[in-house]
Amino acid sequence: MTQVLGATVTGSAAPVTDARGRLRPGLNPFSTGLPGRAHRGPLARRPVRVAVGLVVPVILVAVWQWVTTTGLAAPYQLPSPASVWTAAVDLAERGLLGPYVAISTQRVLLGFLVGAALGLAVGSLVGLSRVAGALLEPVLGAVRAVPSLAWVPLLILWMKIGEDSKITLIAIGAFFPVYTTVVAALRHVDAHLVEAGRAYGLRGPRLLAGVQLPAALPSVVAGLRLAMAQSWLFLVAAELIASSMGLGFLLMDSGNNGRVDRMILAIVLLALLGKSTDALIGLAEKSLLRRWA
Repeated sequence: MTQVLGATVTGSAAPVTDARGRLRPGLNPFSTGLPGRAHRGPLARRPVRVAVGLVVPVILVAVWQWVTTTGLAAPYQLPSPASVWTAAVDLAERGLLGPYVAISTQRVLLGFLVGAALGLAVGSLVGLSRVAGALLEPVLGAVRAVPSLAWVPLLILWMKIGEDSKITLIAIGAFFPVYTTVVAALRHVDAHLVEAGRAYGLRGPRLLAGVQLPAALPSVVAGLRLAMAQSWLFLVAAELIASSMGLGFLLMDSGNNGRVDRMILAIVLLALLGKSTDALIGLAEKSLLRRWA
């Protein structure tokens, strides 16, 4: 047991208490910073939250159906939900829908993993080293301002029209949200936590993994969620220009052929897949918070 600035530290994963033995969430590297109160009310139950979350989508679909059946929107501008469903069934029967969804999801996940890993590594370096920050921040800040479509011709020139260019573009999109949030989060980690970790002999990567990243966990997860959403955006940019498969290709090809039903289908699928991957990151966050909070 070690005394650090008037606080009692019982271990790197244990709560930090004051002189009276009271929990100090702000000094606990694995705490969410919130009091340990039990969540009450109906929204604390997951089925209720899911049901409430479906209210707005159901209303939107009902309004969509009403607009199309009353003739407020022409079918060539806004097909009915039934028409979009029919387009989905048609593509599935032709054996196209499944491969389109699978290849787009694969590209996003691979690009996200590469970009997020690099963003975490470079963000940790810049966030903890003043020298690295002075060297890299100006350049990365300038590169971050480059639009996604500006990278496409260059990547095609360097890597040709293949999977490498698409995954690289998605990785670029995933890199910057993680990099930015990790830098900001690490620079605002409570200095008491770092001192407590060093008192236990933690240095370098061990200090980062054992104290600093857990303290910045909510911000890091927020960055990962932004990176996942950005990955889907960059996927569409890649597939709109240089692809013969995927949801972005389906969107472009349907627009060229006037198939508005398939265009809306592609947009709906992108929204559903984006929400699903975001939910997976949310589940991972809960698991990590249970472990480190």
